[in-house]
Amino acid sequence: MIRYGLRCARGHEFEAWFRSAEDYDRASAVDENQCPQCGSHQVEKALMTPAVGGTAKGVTVKTKPPTIKLASGDPRQKAMRAALKELRHKVIENADYVGDRFAEEARKIHYEEAEPRGIYGEATPEDAREMSEEGIEFHPLPELPEDGN
Repeated sequence: MIRYGLRCARGHEFEAWFRSAEDYDRASAVDENQCPQCGSHQVEKALMTPAVGGTAKGVTVKTKPPTIKLASGDPRQKAMRAALKELRHKVIENADYVGDRFAEEARKIHYEEAEPRGIYGEATPEDAREMSEEGIEFHPLPELPEDGN
C-alpha cells in the first residue's frame, strides 16, 4: 500500500491509500480521485516529506512534528461529520463485531466459506495489504475526534 498526499484544484489537501503507483495513475486517468472536502475531481499529488527515522550510524534525524489541519464551523463540514457519524453508527448497529479476527472472517466470507454478512473489527496494516491484493473489498470505518473522548 502507498499513501499519497493529494491536493485538489481548490487547494484542499488530503491523503489517500493506493495498492500501487499504477493504481493511483489508473484512478487519476479516469478521474476517480475526489476531494473529500469539496468533491472536486481535479486532484494531483502534493509534495510529501518522507519519514526519516535514523541513519546507518544510528544518529536520529529530528523531523518536524505532524500538524493537525483544523477548519472553522463550515456547515458543509458539519453535515459531512454527521453523515460519517451516522455511517459508523449504521455499520456498528447492523454488522457483527469480530475484533482482531477481521481479516480471517473477511476471507471466509470472500471465499464463500461462511455466510455473507456485514462485519467490522480490527486488522493490521499487513492484513489490509494482503486482503487488498486478494481482491477482498473492505473499507476503513470512519473515526471522528469525539469518538476518542
